[in-house]
Amino acid sequence: MKKQAFFSRPPEEPSHIAGLQSDKFRAQHRIFHCPPTESKEYSQVPFDLIPISHNHHYSHEIDTTSTKRVHAQGLGPVAVYKKFPRFWRSTPRVQLQATFLLLMMGLLSITLALALCSGSALFPGLSTTTVSVVAGAEVYNTFDGPGFPACNAVSHVYRPSTVDEMVEIVKNASSQGIPVRASGNAHMWYDTMCSDDPETIIIKTDAVNRISDLELNDGVGSVMIEAGATFPQVAQWLHDHGAALGYTLVNWNITMAGAIAMGAHRSSLREDSQVSAAALAMDIINGKGELIHIEKDDSDTWLAATTSLGLLGIIARVKFAVQADYKVYANQTILDEDEVLGLNGDYDIFEEVSPYVTANYWWWPGQKKFHLRTYGVVPIETSGNAFQSTFSVTPFEGDTARNLLNAGQNLSLPNFVSEGIFFGLWSAPNFHDKQTDLPLLFWPVKGWSYDVLIGGLYPNQLPEWDYDLHGKTLELAVPVTQGQALLKRVRELFDEAAADGKAVTATYRSGINIKFGKPFDSFLGQTTERVGDVQADWSKGALMFDFPSFVPTTGDHHRYNEEWYAKLATTLINEFPVRPHWTKNTRSIFQQALKNLDQDSITRFSQVRKEFDPDGTFKSIVGEIIGVMD
Repeated sequence: MKKQAFFSRPPEEPSHIAGLQSDKFRAQHRIFHCPPTESKEYSQVPFDLIPISHNHHYSHEIDTTSTKRVHAQGLGPVAVYKKFPRFWRSTPRVQLQATFLLLMMGLLSITLALALCSGSALFPGLSTTTVSVVAGAEVYNTFDGPGFPACNAVSHVYRPSTVDEMVEIVKNASSQGIPVRASGNAHMWYDTMCSDDPETIIIKTDAVNRISDLELNDGVGSVMIEAGATFPQVAQWLHDHGAALGYTLVNWNITMAGAIAMGAHRSSLREDSQVSAAALAMDIINGKGELIHIEKDDSDTWLAATTSLGLLGIIARVKFAVQADYKVYANQTILDEDEVLGLNGDYDIFEEVSPYVTANYWWWPGQKKFHLRTYGVVPIETSGNAFQSTFSVTPFEGDTARNLLNAGQNLSLPNFVSEGIFFGLWSAPNFHDKQTDLPLLFWPVKGWSYDVLIGGLYPNQLPEWDYDLHGKTLELAVPVTQGQALLKRVRELFDEAAADGKAVTATYRSGINIKFGKPFDSFLGQTTERVGDVQADWSKGALMFDFPSFVPTTGDHHRYNEEWYAKLATTLINEFPVRPHWTKNTRSIFQQALKNLDQDSITRFSQVRKEFDPDGTFKSIVGEIIGVMD
């Protein structure tokens, strides 16, 4: 049976989209297949159980010849993940000890796999046909891996491969009062995805990724997407069928259903950029394990579902708007900081950004410069095969950047040196030619829509987090008409830090990202025009201030002048009507920013949530903080 990596192109094409994890992780996987049984009914087939301590070291594979990966006669692959010790090449004695340990672990893994297949329980109360809790909950990590929890305590991580299996897991969990959270590729930054209930189970959706039912007439149409399908999977499938996504996009390693649930967005004031805007219908697994179909309208149900935070249930399928395939260009210019901040005369950010199908700034405060990146459509016959990568890193780049940035943990100067290097690198196109894999050296660049707008990983390169280049971030949305004032206030805070002898600057490879969002109506979306006690005009859209920063790998992992980052967040929340991004802020930020949200929208959202999940099966810290779990 032919298989391929989730993020790989077909074998005959260059692999421009690689898996989330490195080859060293994939080489550590051991896949056991249970012998078939003749008596099992389909509903009794146990689901893949992922050991929590290795919950992001799994293999990204899909069956490319059949959409059915778990059959009534047996269990699909049960992944048992072990990490080879670093001392493998040590003394013969240590090698012998390590070999013995691995053999014992392997035998235990085989025993567990066979026990699951036969329906027996290794532990009291653990059944293959019901969801139950094993004592000793563990951390479930974000995409950044160990040390970066999305959930502080979960008991099981299940990886089903069909919608029916997800339904069955929710039914079993709900009947026993066990909290459930769905997770695609855990593109979170902080420990806000779950509640802190240690009985929580995770339903890993990445294997539920069927794409089907493409309809395209006169250049517009729709496609049906399952819960775990990611943007690059869908983009490549559509490209192969002459279609494309619009501008409702996010980063390459995120599931589309997850992006809808969390209100994720691209960057545009001219076009719809929140992913939810392209949703036409959804099938949601509610708190009782029922599959509820809803369609786009102006009801409270749709206004809640389009930024649901996963609190209505699991988005199992989405009917998503698409269009005929198209090509775009990307261009970039360098601007002085004083110009963008309006210190040298009039500069209207809205007027500069709104003409483009998508546009954003990258701010380099240590250089007092901005990059303005703009995109536009070109004729389909335009030559060019540009492919963007924001995260690809070579081993030399990764190791060099980590060492330099670590030097800035207790000193300011290395951070400014790092920013200067990153600014120079980012001034050139972060694009390769997709056919030759050679870097493109001059702006503008041109290519197929998704390849230019988002892209993925370059062949034989890994994402930066595989080299311990991890980060924290802060993302707050403000009305675009107040965007310039917010940026000026941030500059004042930078200057205050410098005056205190503890200067701070950007420590991320692409600086500070300034994005934009066209107004989109949902109860909890960042760009909704609904306002409460804190009045503001969101009718022209939003500016998103997204400030990622490097987390040192040494010492106590504090950033230089750590207290300044907390001061920055509190100042912006208190002085501007900012709204938080639901995956890019800490618990403290959500608590502080709650006063800026519309209480009527929260109340109406809570009423819809109770209809879908009256017993509170789908819980999260965010839901608790904003008060919709009562």
